[in-house]
Amino acid sequence: MGLLSILRKLKSTPDQEVRILLLGLDNGGKTTLLKQLASEDITHITPTQGFNIKSVQSQGFKLNVWDIGGQRKIRPYWRNYFENTDVLIYVIDSADRKRFEETGQELAELLDEEKLSGVPILVFANKQDLLTAAPASEIAEGLNLHTIRDRVWQIQSCSALTGEGVQDGMNWVCKSVNAKRK
Repeated sequence: MGLLSILRKLKSTPDQEVRILLLGLDNGGKTTLLKQLASEDITHITPTQGFNIKSVQSQGFKLNVWDIGGQRKIRPYWRNYFENTDVLIYVIDSADRKRFEETGQELAELLDEEKLSGVPILVFANKQDLLTAAPASEIAEGLNLHTIRDRVWQIQSCSALTGEGVQDGMNWVCKSVNAKRK
């Protein structure tokens, strides 16, 4: 799948840079998602101890994606990356129902952060390829996403492993950045 179809649509104008923060609990699939976006091999992925940065071309944008580790001991450092964030992508393991409450608390704290005020948020309901995955609508309801009024948001079912839904989510990211900059 990859982003080849999007790359073909690149505008002739110079790329605008977009800073994307990729957050979520450990083992949610953030690094797999990042590698999928960059069309890299996803067969050997280890837990992120610090952060990964990749730049991806998409729809006339240079997307600088910051993938920050999600282990409990790393989460307090997330705030060091908030400044100048254009879009927040929050990744949830849709099959790990035992951690829905924890992920909801982390997301609520992010939404309350002053430096992320008004920043569009895309929630990737990842691992939809697993039979035990909760549907995006159930996750949206459990996270009370419908109560978010201070920013645009979207929840997108996806599988970082297969790539399904990833491009749809990134299309939304590009549209929301375009709308915000107009």
